[in-house]
Amino acid sequence: MTSEQIEKFLEKNTENAPVKVSFKTRNPVVGLFITTGDYTELKAKNFWRIVGEANLERYYKSKDQSLARIFSGTDMTKLSAL
Repeated sequence: MTSEQIEKFLEKNTENAPVKVSFKTRNPVVGLFITTGDYTELKAKNFWRIVGEANLERYYKSKDQSLARIFSGTDMTKLSAL
């Protein structure tokens, strides 16, 4: 997916709810896209920070950005709201 496609999806789903992210070569991930200080730079390169489902509760309490992983948008095939 392109960064424009991903950004358009995120604009429509602004409630900060987790989404299901499907990939070409790996199992789907349920997680939350987060905005950090380097968001604009990463978005320009089509990279996205996602907090996985297992770490969501800790992220909501602490807002610790280190709980997120960076994923390439080019490996993503589909985004689905939960």
